[in-house]
Amino acid sequence: METVECPNELCFKKTMALRDALDLLGGKWKLCLIHNLNNYGTMRFKDLMTAIADISPKVLSKELQDLEENMMVKRTVNNTKPVTVSYTLTEHAKVTIPVINSLLDFGLKHRRKIIEK
Repeated sequence: METVECPNELCFKKTMALRDALDLLGGKWKLCLIHNLNNYGTMRFKDLMTAIADISPKVLSKELQDLEENMMVKRTVNNTKPVTVSYTLTEHAKVTIPVINSLLDFGLKHRRKIIEK
């Protein structure tokens, strides 16, 4: 099979940008987390566990750390007893909302098609 290379620098940059986006947002839970934080605003860890029923605490913690490291989520330690931690979307993350909403619309339409079949 013949390999095809990007014909120019712009093609390469776009390919890398798409890979970066997929690395950041890919996986089973990140889009769900962003979607829930967008819809409900600031949420505590326990609230996120409830909103995304199938996620384990260990995985939720890891996904939130990844999102925080990539400036998508702001983590706030609240001075309460016991100490609580809350999460909020950053402005940087909010640019993903139209993409997530488009994926959600597609998913709903696709699920209806499958049910109709």
